[in-house]
Amino acid sequence: MFDIGFAELLLIGVVGLLVIGPERLPSTIRTVSAWVAQIRRGFNQIRSEVEQELHNDAVMQELRKTGSDLKRDAQQAGDSFKTATGGSTATGPASTASSGQANPDSAAGAASDGETTSRAQEPPEK
Repeated sequence: MFDIGFAELLLIGVVGLLVIGPERLPSTIRTVSAWVAQIRRGFNQIRSEVEQELHNDAVMQELRKTGSDLKRDAQQAGDSFKTATGGSTATGPASTASSGQANPDSAAGAASDGETTSRAQEPPEK
């Protein structure tokens, strides 16, 4: 991390001994060591979080690529199905009735033909 050699450490020790004194030097070294350890833990935690985010980003890019591949394959399968069936798909009233959706045009057409429609869904008027 830092390029500190033996000469620099010796110089720091001598200056610390002269400035702090021999009685308080061991407790000061312990305090500084605790701070350095806490800073290292913080940097290691940040580094691991960044690596995890980069890994997550790579996973998300892979998932997006796989999703786009699946969409493309599904589109190709649908196109080949349309080609195999002659290009016609059922979109009339029979297909919407079979899918459970109501066709508003067929209800309007039935009412205009003179047939009565059920009004059980509407609340009675007062």
